[in-house]
Amino acid sequence: MKLSSIAFNNLRRRKSRMAFLVIGLLIGVATVVTLISLSSALTADVQHKMENYGANILITPRSDNLSLSYGGITLGGVSLDPTEIYQADLEKIGTIRNNRNIAAVAPKVLGAVNIGSERVLLMGVDADKEFHLKRWWSIIGQPVTAENELVIGSAVAAKLALSPGDALDISGEQFTISGVLEKTGSQDDQLLIGSLPTAQRVLNKPGVVSLVEVAALCADCPVSDMVNQISEVLPGVDVNAIQQVVKTRMHALDQFRAFSLAIAAVVVLIGGLVVFVTMMGSVNERTREIGIFRALGFRRSHVMKLILFESVVVSLLAGLLGYFSGIGATWAILPFMTEHHVMLQWNPILAGLAVSLAVVVGCLASFYPALHASRLDPTEALRAL
Repeated sequence: MKLSSIAFNNLRRRKSRMAFLVIGLLIGVATVVTLISLSSALTADVQHKMENYGANILITPRSDNLSLSYGGITLGGVSLDPTEIYQADLEKIGTIRNNRNIAAVAPKVLGAVNIGSERVLLMGVDADKEFHLKRWWSIIGQPVTAENELVIGSAVAAKLALSPGDALDISGEQFTISGVLEKTGSQDDQLLIGSLPTAQRVLNKPGVVSLVEVAALCADCPVSDMVNQISEVLPGVDVNAIQQVVKTRMHALDQFRAFSLAIAAVVVLIGGLVVFVTMMGSVNERTREIGIFRALGFRRSHVMKLILFESVVVSLLAGLLGYFSGIGATWAILPFMTEHHVMLQWNPILAGLAVSLAVVVGCLASFYPALHASRLDPTEALRAL
C-alpha cells in the first residue's frame, strides 16, 4: 500500500480533525487575502480619484516681481517681463517620459470683463476636460456645450440676478446662461465660465492661456519627477506639484497596508499553532498505528512523509478555500469602504500566494510532530496491544 493511500484513508477516518485543521488554516489565509485585496482595491480607488478628481500639477507663467519700498514704507511691486503660456506649446507635455501617467491637461485663460457697471472675471476652459476634471462641481442646468454658452458662479448669479436660460451681453457678444454653479466656497463662485476659444477672442488673447492644470496619475513614479520633466519641455513657465492631498492619502494607505500585514501575520501564526497542536494530538493518538508501521519495516523517513503528506493535502484544501473566502469577504466589505464599487479581478499571483502560504505554514507546523512520530520506538506498538 502506498503512503498516499494510507494518508487519504487516515484523513477520511478522522474527518472532524481534518475539518478542524482546514478551518484553522482557512481563517488565516482568508484574512491575508482579504487584507491584501482590500489594500489593493483601496489603492486603485485612490488612483482613480487622483486621475478623475482634480489636478495635482499646476503650470503658471513665470514672472519676476520687484518689491518697491522706501523709508520703511512698502509701495507695492512691479512685475518685470511677465511671460505667457502659448497653447501650441502644451503639446510638448505629451512628449515627456511619463506621458502615460497624464490623465488630463486642462488649459485656462482668465481676464476681467465689464457687465453693465460690474467687473467680473471670465475664465475660458476646454469644456470637455474641465467639467470632467471638476467632478465635485454641481451645476443647476447644463455645462457649457456651445461657444455662446456660459456657466456662472453662484456669487455672480446672485450679484447680477441671473439664472439658467438668461441672456448676457459681453463686449457686444450675446451669450446664454446654460447653468449656474452651486456654491463651492472657492474662487469658482466669482467666475463666468465659457469655452476657451470664445474667452480668448473676447479677452483678445488668441492662442494664449493663463494657467494649466494637469491631472497626473502617478502610481509608479513620484509626481516631482513629472514636474521636472514638464519643466524641461516648457522652460519658460513655473511648474508646481499640489501633493498634499495625494501624499496624505497614500500615507494613509501605506499605514493601512502595514497594519494589515501585521494583523495577517498574527492570524497566520495562530493558524500555524492550531495545526501544530492538532498534529501533535494526532501523533499521540496514533502511537499504536505508527509503532505497528515501524514494526512492519517502515523507516523514519516513511513516517515523516506520511505525516507531512497529510499536512500538505489539508493545507492545499485550506489554501484554496481561504483564497475564495477572502475574495468573497473583500467583495462584501468593499462597497462600505469606497464611494464607487471597485471591480475585483482574478489575481493568479494572489491565489498562488494564498495556497503557497497555507502549504508552508502547514508543513512548518507539522514538521516537529512528524519528526516526533518518526522517533517512536516499535516496542510502543507491543505495549499498546
